[in-house]
Amino acid sequence: MLPDLLTKAAIEYLEGIWSFVAPHNRNAADRLVEELFNACEQLSKWPGKGHIRRDVPRDVRFWPVGSYLIVYREKPFLVIAIVHGGRDIGSVLKSR
Repeated sequence: MLPDLLTKAAIEYLEGIWSFVAPHNRNAADRLVEELFNACEQLSKWPGKGHIRRDVPRDVRFWPVGSYLIVYREKPFLVIAIVHGGRDIGSVLKSR
């Protein structure tokens, strides 16, 4: 059920995160992706958590998980992206 709640781009971000971490520590990569999936699942049950950013030209909310941000739309619930918090989020979202 959870993959239906993520855009193709969000799934690609997760795959990229796992691919980046796994060469250094495969178990850590698995745990991180699992933690991100769990957070997405929780957000789908209780949307509205997180914060809104005025510098982003989309109607989305942000939820931090470690160094990453889950970017999602509340209604209907959909994870748009999962990105490292150090990235330029506005640019990432504009490109999608």
